[in-house]
Amino acid sequence: SQAGLVNNLNDGMSWGIFPLFFASFGLGIERIGILKAVYPTAWGILQVATGPLSDRWGRKGLIAGGMWVQALGLFLTALTRDFGWWLMGSLLLGLGTAMVYPGLIAAVSDASHPTWRARSLSVYRFWRDLGYAIGALSAGIIADRYGLSSAIISVAVLTFISGVIVAICMRETSMRGEG
Repeated sequence: SQAGLVNNLNDGMSWGIFPLFFASFGLGIERIGILKAVYPTAWGILQVATGPLSDRWGRKGLIAGGMWVQALGLFLTALTRDFGWWLMGSLLLGLGTAMVYPGLIAAVSDASHPTWRARSLSVYRFWRDLGYAIGALSAGIIADRYGLSSAIISVAVLTFISGVIVAICMRETSMRGEG
């Protein structure tokens, strides 16, 4: 649930902060639109492959690794000032999200007995979806106080830490992932 919250926190932050961040460097609406479209496009296309991979390789590695790939994309975005690097950051954010998103819900399902699976998925989705609001609000507060780059870096650090927590604390849930 914490990884789901942080994953969606990235998304909430990106919708509010990225357009302002890119505009602050003189990017026009068309180029901002391209950068914002690359992330969900990469995520949507690549999760078609990463979902089945989590069935074969296991959930934990893809979730932790995906969080770190997201963090790398966010750091790259915050610390560079070039459209090409921002495009790479958006691609990495999409790849990382594709690694995380299908595996998280599958892990919750794997760990839930059929008699209480619906309840456990609803609890997970509550915390996951709360991440959108927390991401937008916290990033906005940080940006107002310390600047747009600081908001992105803060979310990148949190995302990296979330991946560490998954790597240390999560038990592999996929039976195929244990082999």
